[in-house]
Parts: sequence; C-alpha cells; structure tokens
Amino acid sequence: MRTILAGLALLGFALCSAVASAARAAEPSPELIAYGKALVETGDCAGCHTVDPARPFAGGKRIDTPFGAIYAPNLTPDRDTGIGAWTDADFVRAVRTGIAPDGSNYYPAFPYPYFTKMTKDDALAIRAYLGTLAPVISRNKPPELRWPFGYRGLMRVWNTMFFKPGLFEPDQSQSAAWNRGGYLVTGLGHCGACHTPKNYFGADKTAQALSGSEIGGWYAPRLDGAVRTGLKSWSVADITEYLQSGRNAKSHAGGLMAEVIVNSTAKMSDADVRAIAVYLKSLPPARRETIVTPPDETEMKAGQAVYAKLCIACHEADGSGAPRIYPPLPANALLQSVNPSSTLRIILDGAHTVTTSRAPNTGEMPGYAKQLSNDEIAAVTNYIRNSWGNAAPLVTPEQVAKARKQEP
Repeated sequence: MRTILAGLALLGFALCSAVASAARAAEPSPELIAYGKALVETGDCAGCHTVDPARPFAGGKRIDTPFGAIYAPNLTPDRDTGIGAWTDADFVRAVRTGIAPDGSNYYPAFPYPYFTKMTKDDALAIRAYLGTLAPVISRNKPPELRWPFGYRGLMRVWNTMFFKPGLFEPDQSQSAAWNRGGYLVTGLGHCGACHTPKNYFGADKTAQALSGSEIGGWYAPRLDGAVRTGLKSWSVADITEYLQSGRNAKSHAGGLMAEVIVNSTAKMSDADVRAIAVYLKSLPPARRETIVTPPDETEMKAGQAVYAKLCIACHEADGSGAPRIYPPLPANALLQSVNPSSTLRIILDGAHTVTTSRAPNTGEMPGYAKQLSNDEIAAVTNYIRNSWGNAAPLVTPEQVAKARKQEP
C-alpha cells in the first residue's frame, strides 16, 4: 500500500509539474509583449480606444461618421466588459474579418478592411500586449447611427460588395523595405482610412487609393506621387523626418495628423518609418490633378493686403517662412490641395506646432476667425494658394462660412 501511495504521489507531482510547465509555456514572452506594444503603436489603437489617459484602451471614444456615431469598445482584459474572455481565435477573427465573438459584424469604422492584411502572428502579438493591461470595467456603448444603418445585418451586404479579406502579398521585384512599408501602410497603419476618398457607402475608392480625402473638417492630403499636391517633390528622407518629428523643410503636421505622429509614427522604429517612406515615395499618382483657373487681379490684391498685414512677419514676403519653425508656403502640397479644408481650419483656429522628442521646440499661429471676415479669409487663402508658383482652385466666402460652423 505504501508503494502504491508513493507512486500516486509521484504521479500527482508529475501532473502538477506538467500543468505548471504548460502554463508557463502559454505565457507570452517579454519579447512578444514588447513587439505587440510596438504594433499597437503602429496601428495607433489608443487614438480611438482611449478617452481617459488614466484608463488606456478602455474605449468609449465617440467616432463620428457620415452615417452617425460609433463608440470604440473596451480593449482591456476585463472579462465582462472587455476582451478578457475572448479566445485567440476570437481575437484574430475580429481583427482580420470584422466579426465579433458572438457572430455579429463590426462596422468598418473599425478598420478591419485594412487589418485583414496582418499576419496571424502579428494579431496574436497585439493580443499578448493587450492582455498585460490593467482590466477596466467599461461597458461598450451602442452606436448612434441613422436609420437604416443601425441594422448590423446590412454589414453582410457591405462586406460582400466591398470587403476583400486576405494577407498583404509581397512583391518579389521590390526591396524588403518597400514590402515592409506596403505591409504597414495598407495593413496595420490603415493610412487609407483617412487618405483615400470614399464612395456613397463609406467604402474606399480603391482606384484612387491614398489620393486625399476630407475627414473631420480637415483634408487628409495625397500620399501618392502627384507633382503639385502629392509627394512628388518629397524625398524618402523628407517623408521620414515628417513622420518622426511632425515637420520637415516642406511642411508641418496639424490637426488629426499631428495626433497620429505623436501617438504612433514618432514612436515607431527608424526602420519601419523609413520603410513607409520608401513605399509611399514609389506610388504613382492615382488620379489627375485639378486644372486650376487663377484668381483675378482684384482677388489677389485683396488677399495680398491681408497677407502683408497679418502673415508676412512669420512667413516672409516670398512665403519662404522659417523651415521647421514656420512652414514655407511655396510648393506646399497640402496648401495646394483641391480641398482647402485644412488651410481654412488653420487660418480660422490657428495652429500649434506638434512637439516630439526629435523636435521639442514649439511654435504657434494665432487664429483669425474673429479678426477676419469670410471675404477676407477667402481672399488671403486664394492669395497664398496661388502665389509663388502655387496653383489651387478658388475658395469662396461660402466655403469659409461652412468651415466656421464646423467644430475645430
């Protein structure tokens, strides 16, 4: 009997040791968690899923769309209100196909049409990092969408028409950096969510990928190789510097892009940022640039008078400014965009230079919403968009009035 009991004890000990070893093996390594954190930063997940910095990734942020509002869900490992009870398969399916664990469809404000290009290993690395967060009890808010868009069943039709699941396909004729950049831009980075124009149903116009789109009262400019309004005149080094510091010798980041740089691209590895730059620099123009009719002499003189009074001190008579302090205006791609929303937003509300570890010095431009009339703002906008070799469509006082009504 003693022999039998001893054998059972040894067997029990062996089983316990095996279970403990399996549990240790299932725990993600510090390296995997660190990689997952880097991927989360690349995807700027906190930008949508964090409202209170003291409760990161607890969701609740309102995301306005042309169809109504959606609230980002809780990504912390709380088992009741977050993703703590999800399996790995649940998480991968949600990220890459837009289907929740209960089988319901997510709306594409959650960028699964881009995340579908991620590898399974990268998705699981993200889950590993999210699993290390402090659980937060934060119940998800239902969407506030106009009829009939609140019926999630319609997303099955939308997916059939517009969603193409599948991994990023490397181009063997391109470099490793180009393929890495393509993987990040078209996948986890979901750059097209802002920079690609949308159709009536909110889906990307894929034939015009990264050719610019209005979002949240701003204009996300072209990222393709358009000569006047795209990145044709930018080098790989220019793009890299802009994404890492929020400014370069050609432009400064503002609005939503400033948030992306601070929360995402400024934290990415040098290799990944450069890879994005290599990929973007290779893109041909996705659509033709608009033929421009220049303003008449009266409009240009009116705009020049406003410029001489309020702008010349920082931007100089020739618009050259002070690169990396006051952005230059000649050959400024965003300034010449077909859509003037970002320019109007800056003139109306002012601008604060984004501050990063690589460029800690701050700068500020005052807003002129109260000081200038709609006619004056239209005139000075037309002047700077059509001087020093620039060319851009005319801005009307009516467009300025519309911009005034939008919240900054």
